[in-house]
Amino acid sequence: MPEQETRENNTIQQTVKNTETSYHAEILKRRMRYTLVFVILAVAFLLVTVININTGNVDISVGRILRAVFLRKGTTDDMNIIWKIRLPRILMAAILGGALSLSGFLLQTFFENPIAGPFVLGISSGAKMIVAVVMILVVARVGAISSWAMILAAFAGSLLSTGFILLVSRTVRNMSALLVAGIMIGYICTAVTNLLVTFAADSDIANLHNWSQGSFSGMTWDNVYVGGGIIAVAVVLVFLMAKPIGAFQLGEAYAQSMGVNVKQFRIALILLSSILSATVTAFAGPISFVGIAVPFLIKRALHTASPVVVIPAAFLGGAVFCMACDLIARVAFAPTELEISTVTAIFGAPVVIFMLIWRQKGKRA
Repeated sequence: MPEQETRENNTIQQTVKNTETSYHAEILKRRMRYTLVFVILAVAFLLVTVININTGNVDISVGRILRAVFLRKGTTDDMNIIWKIRLPRILMAAILGGALSLSGFLLQTFFENPIAGPFVLGISSGAKMIVAVVMILVVARVGAISSWAMILAAFAGSLLSTGFILLVSRTVRNMSALLVAGIMIGYICTAVTNLLVTFAADSDIANLHNWSQGSFSGMTWDNVYVGGGIIAVAVVLVFLMAKPIGAFQLGEAYAQSMGVNVKQFRIALILLSSILSATVTAFAGPISFVGIAVPFLIKRALHTASPVVVIPAAFLGGAVFCMACDLIARVAFAPTELEISTVTAIFGAPVVIFMLIWRQKGKRA
């Protein structure tokens, strides 16, 4: 009997040891995957930044770029091109791209659907509609409009569209039907915008047309400071909500058991998402598919939906994606510049199609 008990104890100890070894091996593997993804994103960010600064009507070598950026030395033309034209545009593409990706992640968490995004749900169209109203009615009388006014107008439009979606969600529980409702809201907002354009003055239409095309061109350091400041605050607040977001992903009941006030949490989630998407729309116009494609790719690459990891990765991934798309928009048919949404749709739409097919196969399996 003592020998049998000894063997049983040894077996139990070996099982526990194997379990601990397997657990630590899995943790190490996961950390290595996270590290690899972040390193790839960081290298891609630096690479795309350098290529963006280097590429244009005037080619600037890497050595001259490094001198101008880090030492503030170079010819007058180099300094003006890099610091007044290219750097503000590149930084805004990165900041707004990250914000759009993070906004999509929050909406997907809120609606518990990976296809939810600010463009698909009509939130960007709502922001565009109110900004169009302000640009046509206010600018015609005042003559100019500040960045803050544009952001507030876009935020109001985002909340208006989101409010309609939330009202529909009370009666429509099917997520597919809810997404269709969001698309219809987007069409309504676009129709109202087109109606305003029809009866607007030519000068107002020109301003609205240039903005509504969706572009990172014409960005200034003032835009970087204002837009970057607002988005930085929103990103910090989102990161502070990482734990409640993780609990909410496991279900409302679990979140409540963990002490999360689900009602207040939902309000905070939708407000932060609206602020992020509204800031993007105010400065760069409506941009499609980034908020859906990038979070999906990031979660697939990380093999997790943990907010602590996904939030910074999604922001960095969105930055890289929009910077690369902006580069293509500038150089593909230079000197003609493409709309940024044209490029993001070309690369983002196939990802969404793949996601739909992948989800359908998962359900059948």
